[in-house]
Amino acid sequence: MNNGKLLVFSAPSGSGKTTIVRHLLAQPELNLEFSISAATRERRGEEVNGKDYYFMSITDFKKHIKADDFIEWEEVYRDNFYGTLKSEVERIWAKGKNVIFDIDVSGGLRIKSKFPQETLAVFVKPPSVDELKRRLKERSTESEDKINMRIAKAHVELATAPQFDKIIKNYDLDIAKKEAYELVKEFIK
Repeated sequence: MNNGKLLVFSAPSGSGKTTIVRHLLAQPELNLEFSISAATRERRGEEVNGKDYYFMSITDFKKHIKADDFIEWEEVYRDNFYGTLKSEVERIWAKGKNVIFDIDVSGGLRIKSKFPQETLAVFVKPPSVDELKRRLKERSTESEDKINMRIAKAHVELATAPQFDKIIKNYDLDIAKKEAYELVKEFIK
């Protein structure tokens, strides 16, 4: 398994990584394709299976673990698994494209450790934990308990930032998008 580049974007929920990844995907000269993660969580809003995530039952996910089908996987919250299927990366590389990930911090660091030369790991740092909480509440997609779980996890995730190749401070989204573009453009050339 080795062809193109792997571009990992990780951050606590609400940091803006998904918005930055979408911006990068819209730049054709970067030749990127989004790696769709497998997940056992419920769909949110308008999410589509096979486009936003590969939604699986816990039983199916565990079968894939046993078969060694994942590059990385994690039980992010109790009975809430996420992972990257090897077949997903192979599918994108077969098209001659670079793979971009919008992924949990632990998963991002695992990809970097497995493919150190091919991977650029970027941590998107939010302005503050208070701002994260405000953004998560604004989404209106999760209960107060889920938001509090995400905030508690954010403190742990923020401590991992120095393990990434680059840190983008997302105080101003336009500046963060431009910085991400320049990092990716430089890495893939």
